[in-house]
Amino acid sequence: MKRLKLFPKIFLYTLVLMIFIVVVAHIIIYLLVPQRAMEITMTDTVTNITELITVGNGEEKIIMQAIQSALPLSLICCLAISVICSLIFSKAIVAPIKGISASTEQMMKLDRNANCLIHSKDEIGLLAQNVNNLYSNLLSTIEHLEQEKNRVSEIERTKVDFLRAASHELKTPVTALNATLENMILGVGKYQDYAAYLPECKEMVERLSKMIHEILETSKLNMTAEPPKMVDISELMTKLCEPYQLIAAAHHISFSLNFPEKFSANLPVGSFSKAVSNILANAVAYTKAEGFVFAYIDERNLVIENECDPIPESEICRLFEPFYRRDFSRNRESGGNGLGLYIVDTLLSSMNISYSFAPMKFPSGMRFTIHL
Repeated sequence: MKRLKLFPKIFLYTLVLMIFIVVVAHIIIYLLVPQRAMEITMTDTVTNITELITVGNGEEKIIMQAIQSALPLSLICCLAISVICSLIFSKAIVAPIKGISASTEQMMKLDRNANCLIHSKDEIGLLAQNVNNLYSNLLSTIEHLEQEKNRVSEIERTKVDFLRAASHELKTPVTALNATLENMILGVGKYQDYAAYLPECKEMVERLSKMIHEILETSKLNMTAEPPKMVDISELMTKLCEPYQLIAAAHHISFSLNFPEKFSANLPVGSFSKAVSNILANAVAYTKAEGFVFAYIDERNLVIENECDPIPESEICRLFEPFYRRDFSRNRESGGNGLGLYIVDTLLSSMNISYSFAPMKFPSGMRFTIHL
């Protein structure tokens, strides 16, 4: 019985129980009926007198024979009814369970369309509903894990690409510094003049030190989560723009601000400040003399504009790659190290803040918009 499936098991249990009840009932009838005295009430239509007549031995034999002849037919009919009722009962019990079993087999294959049909509100219906809820939570967890896996894979891929780009960027100045020092040691040609080339070597070392520092700082991005808090953007932007206004004034660049008296947002102050500082630094660095830089709030957007030669839209996406510099600014002294916008993209993405960077036609320049 332990190896039987549910349907034959329920059918056999039900059939045996019903047969047992039928047999016991027929045995009771067979044993008790002959021993009871049967009183027949006969009504005399003329005198209306009721007489009690006790059935004699001859009539008792007739009753016994009638019972004995009727018992087999009654037993057969009851057995047939028991089989039919057992089949109907077993099918009614097993059908929803088989449906749940079939649905769970589909769920084992992670079929997203798998679903247990709920036909009732009893315990089996509750079981089907619980299975559906469990499978829905499982799919949601799997989807979340897949997203997390893809995110981690993307982060790892980005780190590998960053390290490759960093090693390539460091390789060129290190090679140049090594060649200069080697020529100075060997006293080759003009390199015999130590007084002229030692300061140049020192500048290379300082540039390398600065680049290494920025690479290390960039690699630490997103390693520590800064809790967001409510901050007045107007006040924060005014403080962030002050040093760049001084730099702009020294290069004859007009730097204008237009912020409302109070404009609050919930965000990590440190990360947001670093991202905005890089944008302001780029805006001032790439604005020509007599040009302008304009920072203002437009509805819920922080906008920073600067007058310059517009960058083609096909090239804008590459500006956010680490160590990428446009052709006209490949010189590290004027074009930076190519990490500024990469840091901006990394920080704003970590804060789930969207942004746009697009050229302007009138006046000619670039516009960076942060959607708060």
